[in-house]
Amino acid sequence: MEFNLNITRRLHEEHAATLTLWSRLEQLLSGRGAPWPPVAGDTASACLRECAGALAQEVSAHFAFEEARLFPRLEDSGEGDIAQLLAEEHALIREAAVQFAALQTRAARGELDEAGWRSLKTLALELVERLVSHVQKEEMSLLPALEDLIDEDEDRDLITEYSMG
Repeated sequence: MEFNLNITRRLHEEHAATLTLWSRLEQLLSGRGAPWPPVAGDTASACLRECAGALAQEVSAHFAFEEARLFPRLEDSGEGDIAQLLAEEHALIREAAVQFAALQTRAARGELDEAGWRSLKTLALELVERLVSHVQKEEMSLLPALEDLIDEDEDRDLITEYSMG
């Protein structure tokens, strides 16, 4: 779908980047012959670090903006059910993100044992599934609804606010 508003295009671009990054991690973790645990400095190790950084940004700025500025617009328009579902998913992803960041930090320091590495891999693959599903919901419901609800002036204000984040 093509989006006309600046804010929906920006969120769509961020969603696409999220899908690309986490799909790459999924391929690295699921591929045959992929070394596990990853060796410091290898592709999987670098991708885990990149995912942790991106996820921290996602759950802070992106989620907070949606919850504060966009979900209320959905609720006001009678789409409160989808806003509530997306907010609940945000909470679950945030919880998993905290665990992921802690495990990834310990991994980077060389502090994980075999069970810790298994936990990190399992959690990373769970996050892939949750993030992909969540992005799909936002792409199919949130962004199209915003296209109908937000006018040009509001769009300008929202994109400015989000960019200054």
